[in-house]
Amino acid sequence: MAGGGVIGLSLAWELRKRGASVLVLERGELGGEASSAAGGMLAWCDPHLPEAARALAALCAECYGEFVAEIEEASGTGVDLRKFGTIVVDEGKPAAFLAESRKLSSAELAEMEPGLRVGRRDVQWWPEWSVDPRRLMAGLSVACRAQGVEVNTGVAATEVVVEKGRAKGVRVARGQFSAAAVVNCAGAWAGDIACGLEPSPSPTRPVKGQMLAVADGGGLRYVVRAPEVYLIPRSDGSVVVGATVEEAGFNKEMRPEAIERLRAAAVALVPELGAIREAWAGLRPRAVDGLPILGETSLPGYFVATGHFRDGILLAPGTARVMAGLVLGEGRGFEALSPKRFGVGAAVA
Repeated sequence: MAGGGVIGLSLAWELRKRGASVLVLERGELGGEASSAAGGMLAWCDPHLPEAARALAALCAECYGEFVAEIEEASGTGVDLRKFGTIVVDEGKPAAFLAESRKLSSAELAEMEPGLRVGRRDVQWWPEWSVDPRRLMAGLSVACRAQGVEVNTGVAATEVVVEKGRAKGVRVARGQFSAAAVVNCAGAWAGDIACGLEPSPSPTRPVKGQMLAVADGGGLRYVVRAPEVYLIPRSDGSVVVGATVEEAGFNKEMRPEAIERLRAAAVALVPELGAIREAWAGLRPRAVDGLPILGETSLPGYFVATGHFRDGILLAPGTARVMAGLVLGEGRGFEALSPKRFGVGAAVA
């Protein structure tokens, strides 16, 4: 497994549950990139979710509670899964679970979130959850190791080892590791792993997102999502505010003016928000067509699970189940998300 973010570790956990031996290679620290930088909205109702990814999102909506319960039990770590729902401002109809969603009156909104100021804007409640990605990553890290997943950090896979037309491991800076199957879960760095296929089965690029957190969330209980900003409360009373979407390559430099714009938009909705406690930037992996890339490539034994863009935390458990089935030859994937959609690919290694 190349990549120790939420996708890589969720898949490692699922494979280990099914009896497979798993080695995770992570170029930095586990969850040190997009996974820990994420906000943690589980936005499975989002109408902006690509049509081809909605079946995967629906699967995640069904299994997220079970997934979290397993990780918490195995790790002894709470991940702050919150099921209150999302208050959505000016977003139209949700893409899924419409029957469970409802429009909120001014009186209902005032009772649910007395500190929220939306004026005369359209407001709905959607049945979405949220999770703390950093706590989820901490739990996954402990759970995977406890169940026998081998983890090597500070080790980057550079190339897939090919023998007799099949993936047989990966090369790293100081040698190579053999494996019956290789899965590229390297996120924004997925395209850096050479595999001898053209075109690349993992055409991703980094998309920067800047975010901030305030220690005093003004008593906010529900996730709040508006076109200009979103707010995600944690159980400790803090609130995460996000997020920008910037084409900046691998540059994670912070821009104070962007953070201030986010804070101003958040304070306009919840005037009682406190001062900024922390601000950060992360790099989301976006495929060229905006869809996740899940499945076996045209090189037998070489699989890709990346390109989740803004929905990696949401799509992790469903991705793990689908990919584990594919790797072990026990299930089918989503054809529209297959890496083979970018071209047949010819092995040249």
